[in-house]
Amino acid sequence: MDQSNKNKKQQQLDELRKNNDGTAMTTNSGMKVSEDEHSLTVGDRGPTLLEDFHFREKMMHFDHERIPERVVHARGFGAHGEFQVYEDLSEYTSADFLTHPEKTTPVFVRFSTVQGSKGSPDTVRDIRGFATKFYTDEGNFDLVGNNAPVFFIQDAIKFPDFVHALKPEPHNEMPQGGSAHDTFWDFIGQNPESMHAVFWAMSDRGIPKNFRQQEGFGVHTFRLVNKEGQSYFVKFHWKPKQGLESLVWDEAQILHGKDIDFHRKDLYESIDKGDYPEWELGLQIIKPEQEFDFDFDILDPTKLWPEDQVPVKIVGKMTLNRNVDNVFAETEQVAFHPAHIVPGIDFSNDPLLQGRLFSYTDTQISRLGGPNFNQIPINRPVAEVHNNQRDAMHQSYIHQGQTAYHKNGLNNNDPHTTPKEQGGFEHYHEKVEGYKVRQRSDSFKDYYTQAKLYKNSLTEAEQQHLADAFSFEIGKCKSPEVKQNAVNQINKVDRKLAEYVANNVGVEVPAENEEVQSDAKDSQLTLEKFDIPLKGHSVAVLVNGDISAETLKSYAEVFVNNDLNYAFVGQTAKNLNDDEIGITETYSTASSTVFDSVIVLSDGKEMLPTAIDFVEMSYNHKKPVVITEEAKNVLQSNRIDLDAPGVVVSSEPQAILDAFKRYRYFDRK
Repeated sequence: MDQSNKNKKQQQLDELRKNNDGTAMTTNSGMKVSEDEHSLTVGDRGPTLLEDFHFREKMMHFDHERIPERVVHARGFGAHGEFQVYEDLSEYTSADFLTHPEKTTPVFVRFSTVQGSKGSPDTVRDIRGFATKFYTDEGNFDLVGNNAPVFFIQDAIKFPDFVHALKPEPHNEMPQGGSAHDTFWDFIGQNPESMHAVFWAMSDRGIPKNFRQQEGFGVHTFRLVNKEGQSYFVKFHWKPKQGLESLVWDEAQILHGKDIDFHRKDLYESIDKGDYPEWELGLQIIKPEQEFDFDFDILDPTKLWPEDQVPVKIVGKMTLNRNVDNVFAETEQVAFHPAHIVPGIDFSNDPLLQGRLFSYTDTQISRLGGPNFNQIPINRPVAEVHNNQRDAMHQSYIHQGQTAYHKNGLNNNDPHTTPKEQGGFEHYHEKVEGYKVRQRSDSFKDYYTQAKLYKNSLTEAEQQHLADAFSFEIGKCKSPEVKQNAVNQINKVDRKLAEYVANNVGVEVPAENEEVQSDAKDSQLTLEKFDIPLKGHSVAVLVNGDISAETLKSYAEVFVNNDLNYAFVGQTAKNLNDDEIGITETYSTASSTVFDSVIVLSDGKEMLPTAIDFVEMSYNHKKPVVITEEAKNVLQSNRIDLDAPGVVVSSEPQAILDAFKRYRYFDRK
């Protein structure tokens, strides 16, 4: 996309923005209003008149300000950005935005949880939605995925059942935004195809630290098609350049109460200060003749393609660089749809994807008031729209002309179709034959091997977190039968894990060891193996006693020079005789859970109990803890091992920065 086209989406949105500064109030029809505090009544104490059109218009709009929230992914937050491909991929696809490295394509990304309502917390254990809308020259392409590469079901016909089981139970509407309840685990116990995705959800991937430091996956198998009509199977990946990090469970629970908006606030503030998050787009590509070369079915959405067998080719970069101006107009009204594709991209026969191609159109019509949801500004493509679709609710185009049908002679058959050779979309010519049946291929029936593959790929600490998550979630169930069936399914993946969970939740250890054998390891999966950049690392500096402004300035200089975020935390907020440096957070407003690390400054006097609690929580959550010599003396009697990994007693900048090179020190006992 050249610069003029790149700005077209921005210009389109700019023209629709409203700024009320210095303007006169009007009705929605444009008439100026003389009074907006009193209804039209018969006398100053009489009844309101039906003819008060201003009151009725104002109240009608208020009554309808809320649209139905999404059935799933209701809790979401979005941002604008741009994408640029690194190299010409015309060997694989004719898609314009993937074949011109000189072009920049506008994007809009919405992150979300799956289970909870709009008012639920950000940090619940849940799979996250990661949906990207590319505004390309050839139309919108929507990559509607998650932060896990697999899903819980193989066929879309089971999606209503899965969501009904996952959502708050209908008899009491509990729990909100969580899967630790009977109906969810009853579904898991009866539907073994869900085991792989459950292992992802129960791992640390289910509680990401923020939106910026998580992977994204297209989940489904798509096709790339080049100009010669050659097809390749493809899976899409987003690899975060900020590194990959998750919360620990206790930390996530505390954040529910400390900061319900923790994830959205992190994204908003990062973009607002110019610390733009970036992801690289990766493609896994399989040639058609390789379709049956693997011990899994490449069309199965509950299976990933192991990266040691199908490497990820990094092909481009996405940067989020602008916050929305209005959450409702943009984030809430954005309508994603897997069927929004462009020439050069097509579908596979993935049965879950096939069902989504229907479902998303249906749900947008319900939520956004009719079939014209693509005319809402955030959904409008930068490519021009011409067709014979007319009228319906919220039609915003003023169509001209006599004809609204194809074919026509009165208007020279315009709008006309475009041959494939000139950029018109044409589905890949795939030969399909067989009986009409309701059944699934036997190649989809290995439910446990990849769940074991995933567990094997995790570090020892991550495997312990997984075991504890299963124990908590299943342990919250009331039905002994549900607990037992869930443990029985785990036993088919890993015997040791099943024994651990069974003992914790109070059910029988299955009589037989049924675990599947899978010794493969896939280095893409564990959090510990991702590079960790310092940029964006957040530091809480605890100021205890008489600490000079010059000392704080020296620390601030180190943080700024290394692109770290920081806050000085003390008993009371104040400036320390300096306009620029001061205590901006107090122990009543700050929490160690919102910072990546802590530095303790002290003048050697006794520390406040709240300060000690702050340090101990950071220590228990395995975060870097830096302590000055003066602070060391007052912390030695507390529950902090000063010789533990990641505990640094120093004031030297390099020693501090070295400690921050790991997010967590899980080898700390």
